[in-house]
Amino acid sequence: MASRDRHGGALAHEDEPRRDERAEQQAPAPPGPVLPPPPPVDYGVFIQGLVQAMHTQTHTQAALQAQLEAQAQVPAQHHGGPSTMERFKRMLPPFFKEERDP
Repeated sequence: MASRDRHGGALAHEDEPRRDERAEQQAPAPPGPVLPPPPPVDYGVFIQGLVQAMHTQTHTQAALQAQLEAQAQVPAQHHGGPSTMERFKRMLPPFFKEERDP
């Protein structure tokens, strides 16, 4: 028979596992090997790298913008001669009308 504590609650028998022990027994083991914790992060170095990446992105974007503006200023160069569509129209192809039974 289990004895009672001073508040009137039943005490566990010596051979019964406690609630904490039962919870530990029911918790599943993590799959795979247990890895060590990651090394501490030096946030100063991290922020410096982030700032450097932002500067690089800004310079790259400015270079691309300048390249696009330079391309827009250069007029389209014709490669000497009429376009394919102009040559096709010069051949006077027949005009097709809608017909029910061609």
